[in-house]
Amino acid sequence: MYFRILNDEASGELTYLLADLSQREAVLIDPHARDLPVLAALLSERELRLRWVLRTHHHDALHISEPELLARLGAPLVQGDTPDSLVGYDGRDGAVLPFGDELIHVVSTPGHTRTCLSFGWRDRFFCGGLLAVMSCPHQPRPQAPEALWDSVTRKVFTLPDETLLFTGHERRARAVSTVLEQRRWHPLFAGLTRDEFLMHMASGSEQQILTATF
Repeated sequence: MYFRILNDEASGELTYLLADLSQREAVLIDPHARDLPVLAALLSERELRLRWVLRTHHHDALHISEPELLARLGAPLVQGDTPDSLVGYDGRDGAVLPFGDELIHVVSTPGHTRTCLSFGWRDRFFCGGLLAVMSCPHQPRPQAPEALWDSVTRKVFTLPDETLLFTGHERRARAVSTVLEQRRWHPLFAGLTRDEFLMHMASGSEQQILTATF
C-alpha cells in the first residue's frame, strides 16, 4: 500500500492519496485543482490508475471552475451533492467503493456543509471539516450545527478508540488524531453539551470557539 499526505501551507488544506500498489489503483481524497500537476506526477511516478476522486465537502460556489478542472483527472467524482445519474457515482451513505483489493466506506456526515461525506479505509477515517470547526479557509462556521453535532457524536465518536482521524484542513494544528483523543479532549464536542454547543455556534463569538481546532 501507499499513503501520501499533501498539505497546502497557505490555506491549511489537506489532500490524501491512497494506492494499492499491487493492483496499481489509487484514490484521491479532497484534491484541489491547483495541485493537478503534482497529483498527475505522483500517479505517473508509480504507474497508478486513479479509480475515484472523493470529496468530503467543497466550496464550488466560490471556485466555480473546480469541478471541471478536477474532471481532468479522469476518474468518477464522489461528493455529497453529485447527481445520482452521474456514471460511476455511488455516494450513498453506507456505499462501498473498491480500488484494487481495497475498500472505501462512504459515510454521510452533514454539518460543516449540509452534504458532507466522510470516508473510512482500514483503521483511518477521513472526516473533512467535521472536527476542524474553525479551520476552513472558505467557511469559518458550520452550515448545519445540529447535524454537525449528531455526525460527530453518533458517527465519529462511536468508532473504535484507535481509529485514526484525518482532517480536510488544519490551522496550526495536527492533521491526524484518534477517536479516543477527540472524544475525551475536543474543546467543543467533549467539553460541552449539545445545547451549549449550539449556543456557541449561534452566538457568533470568535473568542468562544477560537480554540475549537482539530
